[in-house]
Amino acid sequence: MDETDKRALSVKVAQLYYQNDWRQSRIAAELNLSRPTVSRLLQYARESGIVQIKISNPLVSTQQLAAELKDYYHLDQVIVVPSEMTASGELLELVGAAAAEYIETIVKDDDTIGLAWGKTIHAIAQHLSPEDVHGVTVVQLKGSVANTKQKNYAFESVNAFASAFHTLPQYLPLPVIFDHQETKELVEQDTHIKYIMDLGRQADIAVFTVGTVRDSALLFHLGYFSQAEQEYLQQHAVGDVFSRFIDQNGSIVAPQINQRTIGIDLEQLKKIPQRVMVIANPAKTQAAAGALKAGYANVLVIDQGSAAGLVKKLHEKGAN
Repeated sequence: MDETDKRALSVKVAQLYYQNDWRQSRIAAELNLSRPTVSRLLQYARESGIVQIKISNPLVSTQQLAAELKDYYHLDQVIVVPSEMTASGELLELVGAAAAEYIETIVKDDDTIGLAWGKTIHAIAQHLSPEDVHGVTVVQLKGSVANTKQKNYAFESVNAFASAFHTLPQYLPLPVIFDHQETKELVEQDTHIKYIMDLGRQADIAVFTVGTVRDSALLFHLGYFSQAEQEYLQQHAVGDVFSRFIDQNGSIVAPQINQRTIGIDLEQLKKIPQRVMVIANPAKTQAAAGALKAGYANVLVIDQGSAAGLVKKLHEKGAN
């Protein structure tokens, strides 16, 4: 297309995206364009001055926060979601929508997507739009059966991801933490379970969050731990990644519990090409810092308050 047509189309795309608040996938469908073309037209609109973005923020800008986190933790991508004056109940929806839009842009034909579970992953799943890709696999990267009626959104999340990418979900229908290591190791020898776990290890994209060790942490309400085990974890860990508890450096805490945990281990996680960690709660900053320090994520989608908390910790560390 010539320059005049390109500018006219860029204006139309920019109006739909910025003024009408349409998602890129909807714009592509409406205008009969590909998603990459919509993305390029939006970039052209910004670079050519059709769109001028002004940030009026008395605090640190989201761009600066993203740049600092990306540089310090050697990340491939950081998306800081503006969240000033946002109620805590809305925060998860904002970040979930941003993470969903990012994930939609990176999934390719024949990719395997590995998932954690919990409220954050469910929020992402609820905001996914159906994508025009083929041969995608969606698999759970850790056990998903709880010993209580407390919801962990494991099946709802994997089902929604599978629906968006036109595939069938691959479940890991087991407790994430067994009572005994011997039982877990015996179960891992089952042909079907081994197949699901091998799928997870071969994932192209992992999507996860971190848990905390507060009394309200979801893992502490699923019937996996004795009171003594919970107290030990609260004293020695800062949180968990794929239900594997870590300290402030990202190292495993309580190896005996880790050996009872089924799902991808953290060294295997680091081999997955795109590891998208999503944070929508400032209470998770300590656990997020440990996970980032250990290299478990190379993409971060995070709310502005949590990002500011992480950067503050970096500055405090530098001053000491």
